[in-house]
Amino acid sequence: MKLNKLLSLAAVTSLAATMAMAGTSKMDFAKVFEKECQGCHGPIHQGGVGSDLRPKVLKKKSREFLAEVIMNGRKNTAMPAWNASFSKDDAAGMIDWLMDWKNTVELTLSLDEVKKSWAKLADIDKLAKKYPVADDGKVKYEGAEVKNVEDITFATERDASLVDFIDSTNGKVLSRHKAGFAVHVTVTNKANPRYAYSISRSGRLTMFDIGAPGQPALATVQVGQESRGLAVSPDGKYVIAGNYNPGGAVLCDADTLEPLKAYDTSRVIDPDGEIGPSRVAALTDTPYGPYFAMALKDAGHVYIIDYSKPNFPIVGDVPNIGKILHDAFLNEDEGKDFGRYFMIASQGSDVVGIVDFKEKNLAALVHTGPRSKPHPGQGSSWYSKGQNKQLHATQSMNFGDTVIWDSNWKVVKHVKTAGGGLFVGTSPHTPWIWADCVLGQPEHYNEVHLINKDTLEIDRIIKVGKHKGQLIDAKTKKVLQEWDATQHAPVAMNEVASKMSQEKLMPMPDHLGKAVKKPVQPRLLHAEPANHGAWTMISEWTTGRIGIYESETGKFIKYINNLTTPTFTYSVEHRQHVPGA
Repeated sequence: MKLNKLLSLAAVTSLAATMAMAGTSKMDFAKVFEKECQGCHGPIHQGGVGSDLRPKVLKKKSREFLAEVIMNGRKNTAMPAWNASFSKDDAAGMIDWLMDWKNTVELTLSLDEVKKSWAKLADIDKLAKKYPVADDGKVKYEGAEVKNVEDITFATERDASLVDFIDSTNGKVLSRHKAGFAVHVTVTNKANPRYAYSISRSGRLTMFDIGAPGQPALATVQVGQESRGLAVSPDGKYVIAGNYNPGGAVLCDADTLEPLKAYDTSRVIDPDGEIGPSRVAALTDTPYGPYFAMALKDAGHVYIIDYSKPNFPIVGDVPNIGKILHDAFLNEDEGKDFGRYFMIASQGSDVVGIVDFKEKNLAALVHTGPRSKPHPGQGSSWYSKGQNKQLHATQSMNFGDTVIWDSNWKVVKHVKTAGGGLFVGTSPHTPWIWADCVLGQPEHYNEVHLINKDTLEIDRIIKVGKHKGQLIDAKTKKVLQEWDATQHAPVAMNEVASKMSQEKLMPMPDHLGKAVKKPVQPRLLHAEPANHGAWTMISEWTTGRIGIYESETGKFIKYINNLTTPTFTYSVEHRQHVPGA
């Protein structure tokens, strides 16, 4: 079925389902589910980060239990309390809608339909000629905003549908681009770092020229209705984007964004032997060979694609990894094995699968603990002088546990933190791995724990309250630094048309809004090295700002304010050296 027709059909189905609901609630349940719930529970309600919400599962539970979960959330999970925006009637109506929901539309990924959405937004060659950038990333035109494109950090503003570009030497926001709902991942082209790419949860893939003034969007293509993963081949020739809906991935020309091949996953075998659709979760390139790894979230498989061969074939199929595959990262062992292993989290089986690019098989399973849900995010891989070996780490989503293992695939430590987290990050410039607690309870999700890479103990804790922030010695509880964490109301701005590209921009305010009278609890996530390792940036989801900290000491430096639900930051310089990032 054609993609544009599916969009119309989905809208009609949504309206019909909502109109059929009884009761006093005026909520559009289909629309609310798509915006607020689908990211965790899946487009066909099959679960993932969140629980399986299909009728056959829900009807085994009491309505009282379901209403309690909607209104008050679930402890140690990603499920928040909705009592601030849902009435009891809204919760009851949502339960009715979920229990009566029928998967009447199964989407199939079509290359022909994807190609119809491909659009050029600016003249790529003209911009490259007018604003030259050297192979090493240094800009060569007068009046450039940055000296080197590697000085740029990307940031995503989830609910504002924005991707931002920041000068990470001073924290100045250079530009903010409308790039689809909930921009999820941004990556850079390592072979030609002036080009960057973003994928939104709404399926929009966008290419930017970060070497030109204002970082204009160059091209866009709609790869699906809901998307997640993104990777660029190390030779700079190809970019691949993964879909939740329709299941599959689209491989494009990295110089133009022209779609070249679609990998449909609407009919695959899952771990229970059933045939059905699968979302595509993690996508990763590797310096180890001309490969992309593509994780089939619902099928428990990883495909290995060889982009050096005609028609970009799947040359490896690694099954039996586990249920509900999600994030992944690569090992950073020095020498010939650098980037050889694709470490993929299975959130339904409490394991991280180790996929070997050389042998194209499953080398091992790292067991992360009973009932754990590993979520490495960008993951951490580092050489520990104290342990005298290469180590790797993931977070656990549902309770505070950072799991560390070695390259023999043996768990060497469980580091207990204050709550479930989504991301661990590190770099050679910091003595720690930085672990967030963003899925913990409100009294702890404002913390980031700094775990010593040699002792594997928590040394320091960054804790940001409603009025002040603190850097705390984890052992003595001594406050090492305290700073003003006053929250400010966002400054309203209207979007404008770009003068260099056919796109919409959101100007950055030049002043702070008034201090917030009733501040919220900051929710910290995703620590990212920047400024050539000197800084680490931490997003504050609920306060609309990004905190900048010294990587070596953990001390606070300053805030980038006036943002909307900032989630991820991606430093070009840092990611140039991380395999698969």
